[in-house]
Amino acid sequence: MTLAMDARTARFHAMRGCPRILSGIRPVAPAERLARIAAALGESGGTPDFYGDGGPVDALQDRVAGLLGTESALLFPTGTMAQQVALRCWAERTGSPAVAMHHLAHPILHESGAVTSVTGLRPVVLHRGYAQPTAADIRGLAEPVGTVFVELPLREGGFTLPSWQELTELVDAARERDAVLHLDGARLWESAPFYDRRLAEIADLFDSVYVSLYKSLGAASGACLAGPAEFVDQAAVWRHRYGGLPFQMWPVAAEGLAALDDTLPLLPARVAHAKTVAAALASVPGAHVHPEQPHTHQFQIRLPYPAELLERLTLEFAAERGEWLIAGWHEPTAPGLSLAEVTVAEPALQWTEGEVADAFGEFVRRAAAEG
Repeated sequence: MTLAMDARTARFHAMRGCPRILSGIRPVAPAERLARIAAALGESGGTPDFYGDGGPVDALQDRVAGLLGTESALLFPTGTMAQQVALRCWAERTGSPAVAMHHLAHPILHESGAVTSVTGLRPVVLHRGYAQPTAADIRGLAEPVGTVFVELPLREGGFTLPSWQELTELVDAARERDAVLHLDGARLWESAPFYDRRLAEIADLFDSVYVSLYKSLGAASGACLAGPAEFVDQAAVWRHRYGGLPFQMWPVAAEGLAALDDTLPLLPARVAHAKTVAAALASVPGAHVHPEQPHTHQFQIRLPYPAELLERLTLEFAAERGEWLIAGWHEPTAPGLSLAEVTVAEPALQWTEGEVADAFGEFVRRAAAEG
């Protein structure tokens, strides 16, 4: 077992043992996942799919297409594969391997260069910095592109979203350049409250949409790619070529359906409470929250202390007080200036603003004493 796995295992058990969790979803053991899948299948046990056809897979794909207002949707084992396939399909249709995307986009930072080495496409940087790209960025591109890739929200920028006007202006600018638009909507589910619009209204701005089943919905894995039926049929061919079509996918689909039933309706309350949690954290001296008013139920926090110290204190705090605060601290910009992501999920709803400020205040005082 690697050191990274040792740390993840320790965090898993420490977090599960805490009666109170501020940031994150309570970790789910394999047996609990199996029970959730069984419940989703019902007493009859349902009918399995065969190579992606039938059973819960069809039901999930129809459900996602209905939520997003698209003609069709396709289940993938991972979002990385879904997006590579989407971009490859659009490149075939537009005749251009150039894809405009933010320099912090997922395919650039988190896919080991697969968009180029596996898919054969050429990313063109649309925007540098931490803000969302704009229509001016599109119009300022020095070369033609076949596809514009938009990530809503932009995770590495602090889970931020453009305003509706900014988003529609960006879309219009891309259309002016005859580019198609693909939406990295891994976290689209929790973006709808920010816009006060239905998911289908947001998805309708784009030619294709990818959504995750695990990032916010809490399933173990899985993703869906949605769009016009002809495009999805093309994507199904590439999914097979990429090795993304196992004999049966019904466990992934069944848990995805359960997540849509159980978790999706809870996201607006989490988004609303994130503003309370962010305000409480920001009130602690030394803490910096970005954005000040979270756009979704996730945001960034920074502290001027070493990440190793903050990770150790998180585990100690959990053991002593039964309270899990914030983990995943790292130092992306400078030694001793640590950043973490805060996820306000169901366990956080029981925390009042005062309780958050008191607990995190004590945590930071310990860090200051040792740092």
